[in-house]
Amino acid sequence: MASITFRGVDKQFDDGTVAVDGLDLDIADGEFMVLVGPSGCGKTTSLRMVAGLEDPTDGEISIGDRVVNNVATRNRDIAMVFQSYALYPHMTVADNIAFGLRMHGVAKAERRRRAIEVAEILEIPDLVERKPKQLSGGQRQRVAMGRAIIRQPKAFLMDEPLSNLDAKLRVQMRAEIARIQRRVNTTTLYVTHDQTEAMTMGDRVAVMRRGVLQQVDTPKQLYDSPRNLFVAGFIGSPAMNLIEAVVKVVDGDVELQLGLDSIRLGGEFLARHPEVVAFDGATVACGIRPEDLEDVAIDTETPHHRRISVEVELVEELGSDVMVHAPVSANRVMTDELREIQADATGTSLDGAEQATSAIHLGGNRGVIVARCSARSMITDGDRVELSVDTTRTHLFDLTTGLAIT
Repeated sequence: MASITFRGVDKQFDDGTVAVDGLDLDIADGEFMVLVGPSGCGKTTSLRMVAGLEDPTDGEISIGDRVVNNVATRNRDIAMVFQSYALYPHMTVADNIAFGLRMHGVAKAERRRRAIEVAEILEIPDLVERKPKQLSGGQRQRVAMGRAIIRQPKAFLMDEPLSNLDAKLRVQMRAEIARIQRRVNTTTLYVTHDQTEAMTMGDRVAVMRRGVLQQVDTPKQLYDSPRNLFVAGFIGSPAMNLIEAVVKVVDGDVELQLGLDSIRLGGEFLARHPEVVAFDGATVACGIRPEDLEDVAIDTETPHHRRISVEVELVEELGSDVMVHAPVSANRVMTDELREIQADATGTSLDGAEQATSAIHLGGNRGVIVARCSARSMITDGDRVELSVDTTRTHLFDLTTGLAIT
């Protein structure tokens, strides 16, 4: 095993495209690190540079104590798992798993023993005599993992390994990959565009945008303390509600004017975040997670100054909870970062002029918020209701810089 280190790594392609810009990242020995971000953010290019499939334009990449910029892929002691399983159809599971050992001249009996051992780790010992065509997608992915594990490399590199699986199998396999990685305790760099996958699997998650590392932290810290609007909008499902708010600091309290509604955050909020005083009278982005909103009929103890009034547009009954969609009188926040997330989610693209837009407020769009309410809520479409706000978990962002104020 070994650590992986990026130091000031740049990658610019021949056409002038900057795929990675000044990447500094330390992946500890045995750590499961996930690179996540929208399409074209540089995550796969970063992984390919570790693998030796792309050369960095500048900076250094190290595996353990060795700088590997000029080391051939075959000499880096890494194992790669990609979207394509690339299994040999004429070979059994055992032979597929052991293929790398065969290429290194390991004796047949030893190859067999180690393949069975790896199959036990993968919980597929009863499949070792089957051919790939007799396996499900998830079983094939396990075999591809086994081929990487059996080599006992210093590091695993995984590029969207679950993208070819259906939704239900992806949920199962992400738990399996995390379990296997913890058992073999091998340093892992995992690339995905799926933020739910990233949050459930990684020891730490590195969020990238346009080749630049935005934030790297534990999943909980990313969720609870996003550093900027991009991370706030990208991490979380459903996404964080982001609407305009005018800040008013009065008598040691912070009041947020949200269109026709206002909520008071309390003196304890100002005590924790004295920097808010500098934004008195300014319009900021107010971020509220869906789970930090609740039907007042359920949360009856919330005082009136921590409630907002909405007319419900749509209710989604999910069994475990209820998703309430409702317009609010405040404008939604839409910056270039958030438009980029939206475009990636819908499969559309931004043109050059849109991509060049700085992180400025584009207002004029009426906000719609999503509340994740208790399954006991009786809210229905068209109701006029009050939602309580957990003000201890309210996020504020500077609309000029996109950076978190709190």
